[in-house]
Amino acid sequence: MSRPEKKRAFLEAAGWSDARLSALAGDASARRYERLQHPSLGRAVLMDAPPETGEDIRPFRRIAEHLCHLGLSAPQIYAADPGAGFLLLEDLGDGVFARLIEQDPGRETPLYRAAAETLAELHRHAPLPNLPPLGPEEMSHAVEFALSWYATPLGVACGDAAAFELANLIRTRLEALPPVQPVLALRDFHAENLIWLPDRTGTARTGLLDFQDAFAGHPAYDLISLLEDARRDVSEQTRAATLAHFADAGGHNPDQLALACATLGAQRNLRILGVFARLCLHFGKAHYIDLIPRVWSHLQRDLSHPELSGLASFVSDTLPHPSADRLDRIKEKCGTCPTP
Repeated sequence: MSRPEKKRAFLEAAGWSDARLSALAGDASARRYERLQHPSLGRAVLMDAPPETGEDIRPFRRIAEHLCHLGLSAPQIYAADPGAGFLLLEDLGDGVFARLIEQDPGRETPLYRAAAETLAELHRHAPLPNLPPLGPEEMSHAVEFALSWYATPLGVACGDAAAFELANLIRTRLEALPPVQPVLALRDFHAENLIWLPDRTGTARTGLLDFQDAFAGHPAYDLISLLEDARRDVSEQTRAATLAHFADAGGHNPDQLALACATLGAQRNLRILGVFARLCLHFGKAHYIDLIPRVWSHLQRDLSHPELSGLASFVSDTLPHPSADRLDRIKEKCGTCPTP
């Protein structure tokens, strides 16, 4: 049975075969999304995640059901076929934080405050059992992408010694952070994945998307994902207000939170440098290269923290500044690197 035939069979079994389908924006994965408009049932969203491409809808379903159980606004699951890779989801609408702020910049601070409140509420609950951990060991290995996929294609010779040094610098700084209880971290918590739901109350007004890669990790991870967004600039006023509100709502020491954000942000932005280069070089998605200058700017801000001076020196000595000509060199190789 072809993929379109499987989709038709899934929608018929779910009672949505009469719905009109229209494409929705996707993400960096092989998943596809379509909005369904049914003459009597209303709207829904179809997630099409082909298992043969490595996609698995079960983590999304598990996390969504957990978030809904906590009173947060993940999409409700109307129907699921894990074997075929289809989910029929509640449609949370078009109130994407990033679009609302683009239309009215004055909404940025209150919307980010609402997002911080949602994180604080999520962190009041124990994470789901058996979540994959993302601690110092795992995070220290993930930054190797900055060397193999960003620096190396630009002609920098990054051998095993450089990879070992970078991993050790990241692990050491992460291990030096004050100990905290791991929380459920949604991983891709940013303004493109948050939906404003004004008809709901409290923390349920922030709709949550794209959390299938959630893990057990540091409470500041999703916060810095929100504030150091590769796709948009966050004003200094909003950044300061959001940090202060999150610290107050979660009972965090502001100085310790600032250090955690800088450390986690540096790790995250180093990894993203490599991820975006890989999306271009291996997967042929050249537009991600246009986001690298902002990621680099975030990285430099993180590295300005005095506690990260050793890591800052390594980056300065090893990683090329993303000048326009260097980014063009990466784009010229778009889709030409078969190694995954």
